[in-house]
Order: sequence, then structure tokens, then C-alpha cells
Amino acid sequence: MPDTLIEDKTETTNILGTPHNVILFNDSVHSFDEVIMQIMRAIKCSAGKAGEIAMKAHSSGEAVVFCGSLERCEHIDSILAGPPASLRTSIQPA
Repeated sequence: MPDTLIEDKTETTNILGTPHNVILFNDSVHSFDEVIMQIMRAIKCSAGKAGEIAMKAHSSGEAVVFCGSLERCEHIDSILAGPPASLRTSIQPA
């Protein structure tokens, strides 16, 4: 009889807790440039990466901007939803 490996499935959480997603929703109010600039400010990414996220939100209705700790998500969400663009966002468990 061959050896059998039985894996024990256990849930793991990191020290920062359950990961969350910052979701950006498409709207007809903001230009692509406004959205791209706000994403770049929020997550410190390139214009190319921000453009990909903006296009995903535009084509699918929503896009994940960031996944991480709830505290970090709240910070990023406050930048996206704040001035000057005031984008429509949500924080959801990953």
C-alpha cells in the first residue's frame, strides 16, 4: 500500500487580521485622468498601474484597488473618497 499524506487544513490569520479589499466603483462623474491621479495618490503606484485599475472599474463596474489590513484599507479609502476627486469606494473583507 503506498504512503498517503494527509494534510490538516487549518485557517490562518496574520497579525494584522483578516485582509480586506478597497473597491473602486465606476461612475460617470470623474474623468479617467482624475481617477488615475487619485489612485496614484492613494496607493503610490505608476500611472500605468492606476490606468489598469481605472479601466477595470470602467469596464466591469468595479475594481480592487488594494488588498491588505483593515487599517491600511481605511487609509487608502479615505484618500480615494476624499478631495479633490471624491471617488465612490467600499471596503469589503477579502
